[in-house]
Amino acid sequence: MLTGWLEHHRDILIWKCEGLTAEQLRRRAVPPSSLSLLGLVRHMAEVERGWFRQVFLGEDVPDLYDRSADEGADFNDVDQADPAEAFNAVERECAALRRVLAKAQSLDVLSKQAPERTSQPWSLRWIVTHMIEEYARHNGHADLLRERVAGSTGYY
Repeated sequence: MLTGWLEHHRDILIWKCEGLTAEQLRRRAVPPSSLSLLGLVRHMAEVERGWFRQVFLGEDVPDLYDRSADEGADFNDVDQADPAEAFNAVERECAALRRVLAKAQSLDVLSKQAPERTSQPWSLRWIVTHMIEEYARHNGHADLLRERVAGSTGYY
């Protein structure tokens, strides 16, 4: 059920972006917010990589977007960003999780890395649940952004 809800929310974010031009995907919400649909897609690719590959698997993979000068680069550096690259990145990172879930003995398996703020490993169940929350929150943003750039939010 958890993985089904995660896939459902992933699909919603992609659906909210369908049929839009690159300019529409890059369009910001309302100043001073830097939110855009493209930024949300880039952010979710980064979050997927961070939680599943870096934290859970303990892989030494770099962040997707250089946040050394700007912690919000996934959101902020969209003016020249390639939407196709962003959608490919999120799909690659989602595919990595699907492989993790297929191999996991249970959702109670603990992460190899512990985030600095807790110094305790996280269960795969906690990470999947957190990702559902992360997508659900940002899908609410995506509704508003889609309405701003295309005049409709759609229903799911």
